[in-house]
Amino acid sequence: MTLQTELNPPETGHPRRTAILALMSVCATMTVALVAAINLAIPKLSASTLRPSSAELLWIVDAYVLVFACLLIPAGAFGDRHGRRGALLAGLGLFAAGCLVCALSPGVGVLLAGRVVTGVGAALIMPATLSLSIQSFPPTRRPYAVATWTAATGLAGIFGNVGGGLILEYLPWQGLFWAMAPIMLVLLALAVRLAPHSDRHPADLDLTGSALLILSFAALLYGIIEGPELGWASGSVIGGFAVAAVVWAIFTVRALRVEHPLIDPRVFRVARLRAGVIGVGFGFFGLFALFYVNAQFLQYAKGFSPVVTGVAIGPLALGMLVTSRWSVNLADRFGARPLVTAGMVTIAVGLALVSLTGPDTPYLLYALFLVVMSLGMGLCVPTLSTGVIGALPRGQAGLGSGLNGAAREIGSALGVAVLGTILTERFTARTPGGAHSVGEALARAGHSPRAVAAFVDAVAIGYRSAAVVVLLAAVFVAIWFRPANK
Repeated sequence: MTLQTELNPPETGHPRRTAILALMSVCATMTVALVAAINLAIPKLSASTLRPSSAELLWIVDAYVLVFACLLIPAGAFGDRHGRRGALLAGLGLFAAGCLVCALSPGVGVLLAGRVVTGVGAALIMPATLSLSIQSFPPTRRPYAVATWTAATGLAGIFGNVGGGLILEYLPWQGLFWAMAPIMLVLLALAVRLAPHSDRHPADLDLTGSALLILSFAALLYGIIEGPELGWASGSVIGGFAVAAVVWAIFTVRALRVEHPLIDPRVFRVARLRAGVIGVGFGFFGLFALFYVNAQFLQYAKGFSPVVTGVAIGPLALGMLVTSRWSVNLADRFGARPLVTAGMVTIAVGLALVSLTGPDTPYLLYALFLVVMSLGMGLCVPTLSTGVIGALPRGQAGLGSGLNGAAREIGSALGVAVLGTILTERFTARTPGGAHSVGEALARAGHSPRAVAAFVDAVAIGYRSAAVVVLLAAVFVAIWFRPANK
């Protein structure tokens, strides 16, 4: 096949389009799977020689998600400007290198650096895989390509939990990264062979805007995560929140003045887009708040092994996949605004129900509560995402897709930070000091009923707090998610 044919495939699409779609879907799946799998490793990380504090555990989870989220839009522009195939290959290489750094890390600082490198790789991979999938199919079959790619990323949660559980059942936490690195190298070799070339288009990366966005959210997470250990009135924590506010103001003012900003704040004048970004962000806030604590709850409170924990989370992902298929028809029948509002309220109800569980709760009842929450995600997220992308002119569809992805990942990072912080503060208030993390404190107490009860109480408070946040977000979504012509 010639380069010209790859750049301008015939009306029937690329001859190897099925293989390309499969490869792109697997690449995207692996980037999302690592987000889910790392939560299963928290107990083993807590008990490891690294001895991370509760705050450091949150950074280990969030460093990847933060960089991933804030670089999604410029990474997509990088692919447009320098070629999506090149962006994909660079992303796969960085992802594998970051995993190797994590696996070999002698301390928390090196592990965090590896997570950052991996996040950069993930940001390059995700937009490139979707664009190359679409490019390889004829116009009439492109919705199929998008649906397949989207379904694969949805299944990534199941794959990350089950696959990560199997690895952690028999290997230490480093095994997660030792397993991921060669997989990504194999995918890199396949991408060299299969990934098509693409046209290059002028695109502004706005590296300054990207740096300001990362710094703003990093400072915000610093304030949230370090609050329990340093004290909410400490200069460092207050300074973190202040830096976040000042840098965000600079980012906004600059974006209003430059010709090609990373995100033009004026797009948020569109009420439907504003509501969609809030809905997606806070929907994933609730979901990842659950992900972060759920894996610890099932292992610490219910005594599940890593592999059983991975499988036990399955109803959450399966429920989302099934409900997502109905959401478009339901939106047409009942209206988009009632559907997304009901979906977000259902997420909050699911979090509230899970907060009522304890060590003696039957698993089937627990799984039912997970399904309730997954129904809410499946009802609202597809319609909210469509609203974000559809609220902008067709020429800005790429920006809409980037905003949707960034909202998802930033919401996820905040959900982990907020619930992890509540867990740490509530648990340490009821247990003796000296332990570096919740897991270490439970181990020192021999997982006594009193210590486990303190842990379960802290988890319940965290879930209820997250439910309140999601409910508040649902109010704004209900007000603003109106048809584009209103």
